Amino acid sequence: MDSQTLLARITDYASRPDPYPLYAELRSAGPAVRQTDGSYLIGTYYEIAALLHDPRMSADPRSRGESGMTHKPPFLRLDDPEHHRLRTLAMRPFGPPHSPGRVDAMRGEVDEITKELMGNFQAGRQVDIVDDFAYPLPVTVICRLLGVPREDEPRFRAWSDALVTSADVRPEDDSTELAQAGDQARIEMGGYLLELAEQRRGHPTGDLLSDYVNEPDPALRLTQEELAETAVLLLIAGHETTVNLITNGVLTLLRHPEHLDQLRREPDLMPRVVEELLRFEPPVHMRERIPLDDIEVTGTTIAQGTPVVLVLASGNRDPMRFHEPDRFDPHRPDNEHLGFGSGIHLCFGGPLARIEAQSALHALLPYLGTARLGQDPPPYRQNAMLRGPRHLPVDLQVAVPH
Repeated sequence: MDSQTLLARITDYASRPDPYPLYAELRSAGPAVRQTDGSYLIGTYYEIAALLHDPRMSADPRSRGESGMTHKPPFLRLDDPEHHRLRTLAMRPFGPPHSPGRVDAMRGEVDEITKELMGNFQAGRQVDIVDDFAYPLPVTVICRLLGVPREDEPRFRAWSDALVTSADVRPEDDSTELAQAGDQARIEMGGYLLELAEQRRGHPTGDLLSDYVNEPDPALRLTQEELAETAVLLLIAGHETTVNLITNGVLTLLRHPEHLDQLRREPDLMPRVVEELLRFEPPVHMRERIPLDDIEVTGTTIAQGTPVVLVLASGNRDPMRFHEPDRFDPHRPDNEHLGFGSGIHLCFGGPLARIEAQSALHALLPYLGTARLGQDPPPYRQNAMLRGPRHLPVDLQVAVPH
């Protein structure tokens, strides 16, 4: 088929259960493949990694020269030096770099939340891994970190869904209504979080919002706009990818019972299992960048301002980088995947996501050995960029002693 239609075919909902054959087609078509809308797809590992580290590749959507954006993007979509400044300020409350800090201190609390959610798991019934477990776990964790009252946690699902839907990569620019819904959700969520933070000004409560508004050094304080954008980003990024990571993990282990059995016998393998999941079924499949100058990718010149879609999940399956890339192998050596991206925009929530995924899958191990998928493939979310099941029904077969 025409390689110039790959983006349209990849983002077609019919491809959501298994986009990997299309990624193989992308890699065989060349490192840089032009699409009918003028954008380029990059699907090979080494080219993706190089572009993620190239300062000429902008993450800022305003690099397209569009005038419709009325607010500054969150730091995830900014370039240095502004990206570095805001990311540094946002990460200050997590503790000094390369130290245990706040995230490692959350391990015990993550385990407790996980155990609470396991109360829904009973023999002889069907559970939805997404709604009953993979969604509420990271949402509860990030809300506690930020200082969101537990009774307000349900308010964030509609906001999150609207924001994530509007952030998808699409081959056609027909998403004005979705973009408006996403902007409205961002405004409402940001306003709520900003009000919550202001209630803590002068009355520290030990959470992230409190730390931000009570920063004693004026040079290190976020403006109100920056605080709202950062809080929204932390809440969305703090759970959306983790939901996919946990759900994809359960689905993959149930499809590979030999690895599930080994993991039950050797639970110390869990960190390596999670790393292989980040390669094999990553929560984020694509990122878009805009070149600030003409750039060359293995002989192809891409003009300044041309949208470039980096297909991270394709790079993770590149046989030029990984041996037998379509095989799930928790013992894989040198597993430097692109599951959390790379370069200056490497996912800052990666350490917390790893802790949550390890805790969740470890708690589920006693149940998964006899569990059965209620539907395979399951229904997937609409979003092609943040790919994961919307529901994952699982039948619990036998009682598990607590």
